[in-house]
Amino acid sequence: MKSILIVEDERLIAELQRDYLEVHGFGVDIAEDGENGLRLALTGNYDLILLDLMIPRIGGFEVCRKIREEKDIPILMVTAKKEDIDIIRGLGLGADDYITKPFKPAELVARVKAHLSRYERLIGPPKSKEEVSIRELVIQLDSRRVFLRGSEITLTTKEFDLLWFLARNPNRVFSKDHLFEKLWGMNSFGDSQTVTVHIRKLREKIELDSSNSEYIETVWGAGYRFRL
Repeated sequence: MKSILIVEDERLIAELQRDYLEVHGFGVDIAEDGENGLRLALTGNYDLILLDLMIPRIGGFEVCRKIREEKDIPILMVTAKKEDIDIIRGLGLGADDYITKPFKPAELVARVKAHLSRYERLIGPPKSKEEVSIRELVIQLDSRRVFLRGSEITLTTKEFDLLWFLARNPNRVFSKDHLFEKLWGMNSFGDSQTVTVHIRKLREKIELDSSNSEYIETVWGAGYRFRL
């Protein structure tokens, strides 16, 4: 049984989420504030975290940041805010995706299942050893580790997936929509803004000068290309 942690201060909403997830076979715990949510997230063995952004004691953005520093599991933001800056900030702190209130319970369950399925597939035992080495960047699929100029850098699950996909298909231009469909696998949910944020975070970690990218190049009006 997959285990989900819901961090939500509105009890009725949390219980609704729990009921629908339990009907679909998930084990669910609820934390009603950021402090308890962070404690459970770091000490428990959860497969996915549903994190509301507007929670007391410790805000959702800070909880997300601290979880991501310790664990590499899917984090799905739940927010009543529709402003781009809030979504971008949450994704930039390491969240994998977001869902905006109000939402249909069936949509929530579908999103949770999609993230869990994709996460399991991506972290499963590799069938063969693979590595990409381009200039000073080394990407190891087996261990999901990345080294730049001899030093290891830390990437989130989606950042690694995006980097690996681009590096394995160098000099090809991929649109944001294509990358979103390929790596997130959810045409009907979310939007390609997610890709933009993850590209920006990747550049901050692997580029010496993000305005003059050595590895991930923006092809204006078309998408992104990994340069050999």
